[in-house]
Amino acid sequence: MAETATFGRYAEVPYDQMTPEQQEGYQVLMETRGRLPGPAKIYVHNPKLAKVMGPLGAHFRTGYSLSEREREIAVCIINSKFHTAYATNAHERTAKAVGLPSDKVEAILSGLPTSFDDKREQIVYEMAICLAHARWVSKGLYERALEALGHVGITDVIGLMGFYTGVAMTLAFYDVPAGAAGLAR
Repeated sequence: MAETATFGRYAEVPYDQMTPEQQEGYQVLMETRGRLPGPAKIYVHNPKLAKVMGPLGAHFRTGYSLSEREREIAVCIINSKFHTAYATNAHERTAKAVGLPSDKVEAILSGLPTSFDDKREQIVYEMAICLAHARWVSKGLYERALEALGHVGITDVIGLMGFYTGVAMTLAFYDVPAGAAGLAR
């Protein structure tokens, strides 16, 4: 019997119907997220993955080397690349809420060029555009990034983009529409 989709094409598993391993994965996600949004609803189905993705995602929310604005620049570039309605909708709102100018957010999401007055934001933008489009990283970009972000910042941008590529691909594959609510948790 086919399951009824609750979140895009994905049929969420109610907590009382989860395996003990899925409940453990769910608990890890709730401990690291405080709620179960977006792809975390889907990751519960794979408890080993959920136990890794929760803490990794938490790393990119607080207490790491990038500002919220820098994070949203890279995340919006990844979301626009994968045309992910759910994540693009959520991060367009977040990017504007953290103070990125609307015209710059809209340019990023539309694949149009833009620039930033803040040196670090500009470097994050250039890195994310370069990496998202599988372009060669020039020596000049590398040196500017190293000066502005250091190795910790560079690897945080790269790790963030990798994490959100997985998020975007998950949401795209399950065709999760903008604003999808899914099961209440």
